[in-house]
Amino acid sequence: MAEPVIADNKPVVIEQLEVGTYYWCACGQSKTHPDKPYCDGSHAGTEFTPVAFEITESQTVALCNCKKTGNPPYCDGTHAKL
Repeated sequence: MAEPVIADNKPVVIEQLEVGTYYWCACGQSKTHPDKPYCDGSHAGTEFTPVAFEITESQTVALCNCKKTGNPPYCDGTHAKL
C-alpha cells in the first residue's frame, strides 16, 4: 500500500467553512496545499481517492494535513506523534 505525502505537520484550520460538499485530498500531492487541503486530481493513476465530506452549517474545521488521521478528513492529533 502506498503512503500519502505529508502536506504539513499541523492541520489547516478553516474559519467558517461554508455549507457544501468538499473533497479532501487523501494523497497529499494536491497543489492546493497547504492552505486548502482539497483534491485537485493529483491522485490520478494512484490508489488514492479523495474523501467527500458534507458541511451542513457554516463552521470552523481543522482538516488533516499529515494524512494519517483516523477520522478523515478531520484532524485527530495524529500529527503530534509523527
